[in-house]
Amino acid sequence: MKKIWTSLVIALAVMSLAGCGEKKDSNTIIARKVVKKAPSHPIRMQDYTQTKEVDFAGGHLKCVIHRTPDDSLTMVKDENGQKYVDNVITLTVTRRDGSVFVKRTFTKKTFDDCLDDNYRKTGILEGFVFDKIDGGNLCFAASVCHPQNDDEFIPLVVKVSPAGAFTLARDTQLDTNGAEAEDDDSN
Repeated sequence: MKKIWTSLVIALAVMSLAGCGEKKDSNTIIARKVVKKAPSHPIRMQDYTQTKEVDFAGGHLKCVIHRTPDDSLTMVKDENGQKYVDNVITLTVTRRDGSVFVKRTFTKKTFDDCLDDNYRKTGILEGFVFDKIDGGNLCFAASVCHPQNDDEFIPLVVKVSPAGAFTLARDTQLDTNGAEAEDDDSN
């Protein structure tokens, strides 16, 4: 019986010594150190073409919009130093017989009066699409945005009159309701 007591005392001593080790703090968070990625080669958007046919000012017109990255333009850098190639957009509107009604090339600089200093420095000309015919004008929607950020942009309106005159402005009337907004305008 003495051997059992001795074994029991030794076992308890070993267990209590094992329990005396340093307690682990369950609030300790181990996270890897964030290593900033070195900027890669300049990022370029894909070429884009939109074609839209419309009846306008007594004739049938074909509107072709073509966007392409242009290395001759000043590149834009984001907060990590990543470079982005800015775009050039060409609008060509032709008549049914193939003759050119209007043709104009746009860069971010074209919209300089509509932009603030931040977008002049860090934005790129991203979008340009046919929108509608309104008030006797062809209306196009354009945008200058921060690269790879669809939530931050300056909306722009480009209008072409029946005489071929262009008007550029910042869009203050965003269409956030889609078709419902068009219905409201017609009342």
